[in-house]
Amino acid sequence: MLIHFKPNMMKKLQLFLLLSLLSIGTLIAQSLQGDGPHSQLIIRGVMLINGNGAPPQGPIDIVVENNIIKKIEVVGYDGVPIDESKRPQLKPGGKELDCNGMYLLPGFIDMHGHIGGTSQGAEPDYVFKLWMAHGITTVREPSGRGIDFALDLKRKSAKNEIIAPRIQSYTGFGQTSKTFNPLNDIPIATTEQAREWVRANAKKGADGIKFFGAEPEIMAAALDENKKLGLGSACHHAQMSVARWNVLHSARAGLTSMEHWYGLPEALFDDRTVQNYPLDYNYQNEQHRFENAGKLWEQAAEPYSDHWNAVMNELLELDFTIDPTFNIYEASRDLQRARRAEWHETYTLPSLWEFYQPSKISHGSYWHDWGTEQEVAWKKNYKLWMTFINEYKNRGGRVTAGSDSGFIFQLYGFAYIRELELLREAGFHPLEVIRAATLNGAEALGMADKIGSVSIGKLADFVVVEENPLKNLKVLYGTGAIKLTDDNKVIRAGGVKYTIKDGIVYDAKALLADVKRQVDEAKSEANYTIKQPGMKD
Repeated sequence: MLIHFKPNMMKKLQLFLLLSLLSIGTLIAQSLQGDGPHSQLIIRGVMLINGNGAPPQGPIDIVVENNIIKKIEVVGYDGVPIDESKRPQLKPGGKELDCNGMYLLPGFIDMHGHIGGTSQGAEPDYVFKLWMAHGITTVREPSGRGIDFALDLKRKSAKNEIIAPRIQSYTGFGQTSKTFNPLNDIPIATTEQAREWVRANAKKGADGIKFFGAEPEIMAAALDENKKLGLGSACHHAQMSVARWNVLHSARAGLTSMEHWYGLPEALFDDRTVQNYPLDYNYQNEQHRFENAGKLWEQAAEPYSDHWNAVMNELLELDFTIDPTFNIYEASRDLQRARRAEWHETYTLPSLWEFYQPSKISHGSYWHDWGTEQEVAWKKNYKLWMTFINEYKNRGGRVTAGSDSGFIFQLYGFAYIRELELLREAGFHPLEVIRAATLNGAEALGMADKIGSVSIGKLADFVVVEENPLKNLKVLYGTGAIKLTDDNKVIRAGGVKYTIKDGIVYDAKALLADVKRQVDEAKSEANYTIKQPGMKD
C-alpha cells in the first residue's frame, strides 16, 4: 500500500524526522572518516579502565566538549537499572555514543612506531589505519624516512586532515634531508658538529632524537645539548658502539629512554667488558648478529646480585624509561608462531611479506639457518630479560609499550597488542599492562597533562571495546578472540569497537576493512598469494 503525502506534509515530515534526530543526538553510524569533533560528545554507560592503575568502575558517562573531557560521572550501580534523569544532559547540537556495557580505556601510545618504509612497501595510510584500528592514538616515531616526511604527517594529523595517530617525531642522530642539512652530509665527527646538529634538529621542530650510539665524546656532547633544549631522546645501543657506551653511560649523560634491550646486559657485565663473540663473527651477517644476541643475557650479572641491583637502582634514580619492544624479537624464540600469525593472509601487504623472507640483505630477515638451538637460547634470553623489566616496574621504574613493527614478521597494530601480552607474560598485572600502554607513555613523552589517562581536562583519546580486555588481552586484536558460546558455536569476540582521537569517533572495524581492501588490491594487481618460506606451489 502506497501512501501519498502532499508537498507541505512531506516537508513537515522531513522536518520532524530531522528535529527528532537532532534531539536524540545519537551517533547512529560510523564512517571510515570518523564522526566529529563535536561541541559536545557524551559516551554513555561504559566500564572505565582509567590507565592510572585504578580498577574498573562503571557504569560511567563521559562528557567531552570541544575535545576536552569535562565530566566523568558515575551513573549507576552493578546490576541496577540506570536512573536516566540523573545522567548528564545532552546540549543542543551535542552527540551521544551508546557504549552501555562496553569498556573504555585511554588511547594507546606506541612508543616505537616506524611509519612504514620504502623497503617494506608500506605507506602511511596503510600503517595509520592498522594502528588506529587497534586503539593507538599516539605514536613516537624513532627515526624513519626523514624529518621532513615525519613532520609533514605530524602537522596533518594534528589538524585531523588524515586518519592517523598524533605523532611525536624523533630524528635519527645525524640524519639529514633536503631542508635540514646543517653539516652538508658530512658525518658527525666532532663534539661541536654534534651540538650543531642537535640545535638544528630542535629548530626544525623535532620532538627528540633517536640515537644508535657513537664515540663517547660525541654522545656526551649531543645528549648534553639535547637536554639543554628540553627535547626527548631514545637509544638503540647498537653493538658497534656499545662496548664503550652502554645504557648507564647514556642515562648519566641525559638520555631519557632506551629501546629494546641492547646496552643493558653490557651494563650488567661483571666478569667481561665485551660480549662473547665467536671469532668468526661478522656484524653484517644477520644470522650471526641475532643468534649471538640470544646468548647475551646469560653473560650478564645474575638477577638480584649486587651488581644487577646497583645498575637497576641507578637507572631508577635517574628516572629512566625502558621501552622493551618484546614482540619484535619473538620470532627468535618461536619463528613458526610469528610467521604463521593468523592476520598475515588478510592484512599483510605482499611487499611486506616479501621483506620478511630469509635474506642476506633485508634487516631482520636473519633466517639463514634458524633452528631449535637458537630458539632455546632465545627463550632463556627472554626469561632473564623479562625478570629485569618486571622488577624494574616493581621498584617504581617506568616501562612503556612499543612495537617496532614492519620487521621480523610483526605487523603494525597487531604487534602492539602482542606487546601487551608479552608484558603480561613478564609479570605485569593487566592493569599495569594498560598503564604501560597509556599513562607511562604519556609521562615519557612529557604529555601526561594531555593524554594517558581518562581525567577531566585531558584530551578525548579513548579506546572502546565490547569485551573486558583485563580478562583477555586478545580481545584487542583486530581479529578478536576465539570463544565458544553456550549453544556450542565458535565465534570471534572483541576487536576494538571505537577508536576516539581528538574527540573524533572512528569505527575501528571499518578502518581494518579498508586495510583489507588495500591488501586485496595489491594481491590482485600482482597475482600474489602469501606462501611460507621455501614452500613450493
